[in-house]
Amino acid sequence: MSTPQFKLVCLGNPLLDLQTNVDKSYLTKYDLKDNDAILAEDKHLPIYEEILQKPDLILVAGGAAQNTARGAQYILPPQSVVYFGSVGNDVYAERLNEANEAYGLTTKYQVQQDYATGKCAALIYDHHRSLVTDLAAANHFKPEHLQKPENWAIVENASHYYVGGFHLTVSPEAILLLGKEAAKHNKPLALNFSAPFIAQFFKDQLDSVLPYVDYVIANESEAEAYAQSHDLKVDSKDVVAIAKEIVKLPKENKQIPRTVIFTQGTEPTVTVTDLGNGEVEVHQYPVAPLAKEQVVDTNGAGDAFAAGFIASLVQGKSLAQAVDVGQWAAKLSIQQVGPTFPFPKKTYE
Repeated sequence: MSTPQFKLVCLGNPLLDLQTNVDKSYLTKYDLKDNDAILAEDKHLPIYEEILQKPDLILVAGGAAQNTARGAQYILPPQSVVYFGSVGNDVYAERLNEANEAYGLTTKYQVQQDYATGKCAALIYDHHRSLVTDLAAANHFKPEHLQKPENWAIVENASHYYVGGFHLTVSPEAILLLGKEAAKHNKPLALNFSAPFIAQFFKDQLDSVLPYVDYVIANESEAEAYAQSHDLKVDSKDVVAIAKEIVKLPKENKQIPRTVIFTQGTEPTVTVTDLGNGEVEVHQYPVAPLAKEQVVDTNGAGDAFAAGFIASLVQGKSLAQAVDVGQWAAKLSIQQVGPTFPFPKKTYE
């Protein structure tokens, strides 16, 4: 039996999002911040039971890299994207599979018998979102799952790789497997920083994989967290200065110049590309405005941007085009509930 030729391999933590609206006092009660993402501590565990009782609760297939994989498959031809992660043997995993199948996304889950599928409380307050994640089964992904002959054949046949930074908390070894394969065969690897706490508390894991990363994607708060945790001698609010520091870092594959892409919500998207010999190329791409009444939900906007961006690289588009498609995909997604895209399908023009 021949191995399917998926162009894009994505790796991350599959989660079921439990999305609900809350007021500021609810965030305060659990010591949560607007527009933040954290791993649940014991004190946060009651949240999941509490929001299950809420009448406006929406269940959405989540997990940052899985959102990006679904979005990329939305844009690319059928059978283009495959996603690896770890789930439980339960109804929540079935819900994830159903949501992915609606987009034509292929999943190659490692199924855990002893752990439930991970979940994320997506608490929405006035267009801001606070994410609280209980990884559960997602935390038990093993690199050996990628190395199974039938899965590794898929990895070898792919042309591009995308990893959610959240997976640095689970299996940096699996990311390094993809990174070494990418570098050896001159294939692009993109890594999303995913949340400020990754650079703060998983600094060593992040630093261990960065030599294999060709495209770094992050938002301004993640950039700031990186600058502070790495003691960069630049203003931690200056995204261009931070990107210039990251592009200079050591790199395994010298054939592909490293590019850092920083999104800033409605502010311009910034790209910095290493041209070698200490030279860099900086671009800023304004974000087309969207009327406030059209904004339904910003949860997953960054994942949608990454989807448009990485799908465009797979299609051989330029950096400028990739940013434009990323912004278009984010704009589509924030007019939907949760990290989703509209059907019937829209196409980029």
